[in-house]
Amino acid sequence: MPTPDAFPPVKVAVADFFRRFYQISDTPDAHDEYPTFFTEDADFTMASKRAKGREEILAIRKGMWTAVQSRRHVVTHIFPSDLSGDGTSPQELMLRGTVKYGFKEGGEGGKEWGAYAKLVQASSGVWKFAEYQVYLDTA
Repeated sequence: MPTPDAFPPVKVAVADFFRRFYQISDTPDAHDEYPTFFTEDADFTMASKRAKGREEILAIRKGMWTAVQSRRHVVTHIFPSDLSGDGTSPQELMLRGTVKYGFKEGGEGGKEWGAYAKLVQASSGVWKFAEYQVYLDTA
């Protein structure tokens, strides 16, 4: 879950998007809700795993929970970029945070991560990932 001070320069709707996304990301049985944060043809990269579109994203999402019982994201920073300045073009952001895991076999772990996100606003006004790439050491 993002820390409140991670968001000062970010639009309220975008900050809310990330809060909801990481809440769902940390909920083990929310598989079907997870891909709804992405456009139909979104590009998704989780470390070395790549997906195109919601169906492939869902498959990766399910795989991320095979050995993990619990997950807790903390977003420490969001760095926005809106070079157009008009607020309507795609929002490109870099994120930084930590994630802690509880493993099904017992024990805990955690990692630092970074991510690139390109958000587009649907006609309904809802933000969606057009591209999301997480940089994570899987060693």
